[in-house]
Amino acid sequence: MKKIFNKEGQKQRRRSLRSEPTKAEQVLWSHLRKSQLGFKFRRQTGIGGYIVDFYCPKKKLVIEVDGDSHFESGQKEYDEKRSSYLENLGLFVVRFTNFEVYDDLENVLQRIKDYINK
Repeated sequence: MKKIFNKEGQKQRRRSLRSEPTKAEQVLWSHLRKSQLGFKFRRQTGIGGYIVDFYCPKKKLVIEVDGDSHFESGQKEYDEKRSSYLENLGLFVVRFTNFEVYDDLENVLQRIKDYINK
């Protein structure tokens, strides 16, 4: 069986992303870490050729926090291709913008709780 999680070739990139998180990722991580929502989350996890912001293996939940770069030309198509790949693996992908994390954190956390408590 082909390995799809945390491929060795992505190790340095994952490590770099974990050591330099965006401000929005830091804010959200402060509420996800240490199983605060009842389930363990990992950050900057490799899945296939992609590295996702947050992943809850028990619930097969991927959380992406989209900054300004996700609104540039061509990025929407890339994000859709990426989400489709992850969903074809049986994962559920939820996306939030930086703005949502900063200005509506309670709603972001509630949406995550609603999914993990299904």
